[in-house]
Amino acid sequence: MLTAAACGSSGGSGSSSSGFSGGTKVEGGTATFALPPTAIPNYIFPFSGAAYFSVANTQYLQYLMYRPLYWFGNGSSPTLNTALSLADAPVYDGDKVTITMKGWKWSNGETVTAQDVVFWIHMLQAVGSSDWGDFSPGYFPQNVSDVQAVSSTELTMTMNESYNHDWFTDNQLSQITPMPKAWDRTADGPSDCTGNVNDCAKVFSYLDTQSKAETGYTSSPIWQVVDGPWKLTGFSSNGDNSFAPNPKYSGPVKPTLAQFKTVGYTTESAEYNVLQSGSSGGSQAINVGYLPTTDAPTKAAGTAVGTNPVGGYVLAPQYLWSINYFPLNNASTTGNGPVNRQLYFRQALQYLVNQEGVISGPLHGYGFATVGPVPTYPANAYLSDKGKEGDPFPYDAAKAKELLTSHGWKIVPNGESTCEDPAKCGDGVKEGQGLQFTLPYASGIDWITQTATQLQSNASQLGIKLNLEPKPFDQVTAIGGPNCVATHTSCNWDMAFWGGGWTFSPDYYPTGETLFAGGSTSNSSDFNDAHNNDLIKATLTGNSMTPLHEWQDYLTTQIPYIWLPNGVYSLTEIANNLHGVVPQSSTAALTPENWYFTK
Repeated sequence: MLTAAACGSSGGSGSSSSGFSGGTKVEGGTATFALPPTAIPNYIFPFSGAAYFSVANTQYLQYLMYRPLYWFGNGSSPTLNTALSLADAPVYDGDKVTITMKGWKWSNGETVTAQDVVFWIHMLQAVGSSDWGDFSPGYFPQNVSDVQAVSSTELTMTMNESYNHDWFTDNQLSQITPMPKAWDRTADGPSDCTGNVNDCAKVFSYLDTQSKAETGYTSSPIWQVVDGPWKLTGFSSNGDNSFAPNPKYSGPVKPTLAQFKTVGYTTESAEYNVLQSGSSGGSQAINVGYLPTTDAPTKAAGTAVGTNPVGGYVLAPQYLWSINYFPLNNASTTGNGPVNRQLYFRQALQYLVNQEGVISGPLHGYGFATVGPVPTYPANAYLSDKGKEGDPFPYDAAKAKELLTSHGWKIVPNGESTCEDPAKCGDGVKEGQGLQFTLPYASGIDWITQTATQLQSNASQLGIKLNLEPKPFDQVTAIGGPNCVATHTSCNWDMAFWGGGWTFSPDYYPTGETLFAGGSTSNSSDFNDAHNNDLIKATLTGNSMTPLHEWQDYLTTQIPYIWLPNGVYSLTEIANNLHGVVPQSSTAALTPENWYFTK
């Protein structure tokens, strides 16, 4: 899932030495959460295309109200949480899986049924190839031959072969968000997508249109039917949103707060000013905010956090189960597509990324190197031995230069290098073609800006001109988030850096079908490698880690995207009278139903 900054174990939420205050638990109160500048929600329907498939929309809006079939996150571990799921753990029998619903309720009094799951699956079958951000050709729902709601509580699926059970649960069933009968309609009235796949395209078109009409979120009877712990009571395009408890919530943790609010800021510094002013007066305008990386206390190696500069708050860094990168568009129609398709060029550009320099510099120690398609943090069995060795392409301008010169390029430092020998430059690269690219990046977060400008400076030494364009996060993801060929959108872009690559949610098992398989909706680079596709398929059937390790070791060297430091997602500042915020989820899930004040 696209993220604002690119995950964590029990060590993923360190805190400063000044802890939370004691006292008596208070019922009620309003807690305010400051949204990151790159994470302003703008799409409410929990069936998002690639341009809207982001942490901002799922975790900060949709999942608060509309619970996925299976919930992932136990403390800071990104694992299946059956207690918070709408169904019992799936039961597998060869190529068949059975799902039993728990009978939770929608806010209109109806039960969350197996038919509500079928509704979502039918929509995916009808429009998923272009309108679902987690769609991968050949996988869900195409790898399911039959779906049956046996009763209101039981659903069965027959798969086209026997798959790795953990993968099918974590990456296939995890995508589903049951939808209420009240949503099965068009502008003309009730429809039957639940019973007839042929009706689903029109239902999707209606719901998609309603979701893009942000001013109607709180007045629409559609979006007020929820099964999560919260109902939306106020919405603004700038992120200033309010939520009230859902009195019909069936989950095990009922909200203690009387109200939960999010507040949006265009820059980190604007949020920090409010955070500081609130902490000095005893009446905090922000209860959960964040510390800009530029103001972060430098973290010594082996420690979780430095000394908190803000009084009245606990500092708790949050890391995500994620990798960081930016895509180079192999299908670019600007003339740079043939250059982006050259492996040697991608390797040269990778050698110009100084991951350790960014981590020790702009990130003040709060980050981890991305070494390939599997996260390095927390420690996990998915990561291969080679992955554990660290950055396979450490900063090396000399190696980058040698790759370019040996492939026919005339290097013009601080100018524009050109192709002198097209026979060496590669298929489609013309004689005299220059190395000049447009790179939009997400504005508002200091370390992201510094990463972009540092890369621009490093690249200019070899005559690679990166024309930086700061833009809001949602504009950058709209440009570079979808696979432009698969989604039939404009391919008139070269590169795009939205500030963090991918959080493994709702695909928690870090295989490559969503991001790296040819034709996948979220394969932003349009990277398509036959050997890679075969290796991905091999990871999905057996329970051995060997295929997963073999795949990642191959793909890492192919540079499908440019690997970047996986910076801290949030240097979270929590008011010391607000409890239940930590440990923070490595999926970026926001769970204010766990929060409460003390006095």
